[in-house]
Amino acid sequence: MIRILNALTVDVEEYFQVSAFDHLVPRAAWDRFESRVERSTDRILEMLAEANVRGTFFVLGWLARKNPALVRRIASLGHEIGSHSFKHRLVYELTPAEFRRDLQEAREAIEDACGQSVMSFRAPSFSITARSEWALDVLIEEGYAYDSSIFPIRHDRYGMSGAPRHAHLMTRAAGSIWEVPPSTVQIAGATLPVAGGGYFRLLPYELTRRAIGRLNDLEQRPAIVYLHPWELDPDQPRMPVTGLTRFRHYVNLGRTERRLRQLLADFSFGPISSVLVQQFADAKLQPAGVAPAKAASATSYRVASGIV
Repeated sequence: MIRILNALTVDVEEYFQVSAFDHLVPRAAWDRFESRVERSTDRILEMLAEANVRGTFFVLGWLARKNPALVRRIASLGHEIGSHSFKHRLVYELTPAEFRRDLQEAREAIEDACGQSVMSFRAPSFSITARSEWALDVLIEEGYAYDSSIFPIRHDRYGMSGAPRHAHLMTRAAGSIWEVPPSTVQIAGATLPVAGGGYFRLLPYELTRRAIGRLNDLEQRPAIVYLHPWELDPDQPRMPVTGLTRFRHYVNLGRTERRLRQLLADFSFGPISSVLVQQFADAKLQPAGVAPAKAASATSYRVASGIV
């Protein structure tokens, strides 16, 4: 039996840029907040290099413009670079024209920073929902090969209950695009999220391990894991939020790094493009003339980061 390759994805954003803080941190004030994303992203890069793992990094265009060296470093280590929008605005709060402009600005900033073609997208807070499905047509028209924005669960801020749980080719009026949903498992008829963000921090690691094992062994499907650099930063400044928002953002931040190291030891991981190629032999994701990236190594990490 071929060992299933799972996808490791990172949404590269600052701790103060999460959607739940929009009412506290206007985008015009982003420059006035301490930047902490580089330190945490480098920690992730180091762990991936030690494990000889490549992943997909969905980069915020605003960050690519502000810190192009960080994006170049990620790309130089063999990781796939995708777009996480430019201003981290919820898709369902935009018009199609506003979404297209944001996409174009993000792609320009990210490609200028890293020299890679940007072919993948993940919406802020998984905000392609039933009321913003039109965004898929815009992505197709803009030349994106795959999207990872539709979470097939019920949630108060995002999700599309009943959507397919696994990667699939979607055919729309504008053409076709691969959709790669974050991972879920089905238990007693319910579709439950696993292996990402707050779910990865909240659930005991053994439950995460069993869920991914179930996906790999029983369903013969890859897990799509996601995290954010700020989730490895337990010392980040606390925002004045209450109740559910505080719990979602800050629960178990001090455990993320240890759990991620264990995850990398327990399962095989790669970028989403490699996962799609393994699952679907006819997946055409590589633009002509672009050579596949090489895997990072601990030595290449040290060189790229200036340690040696």
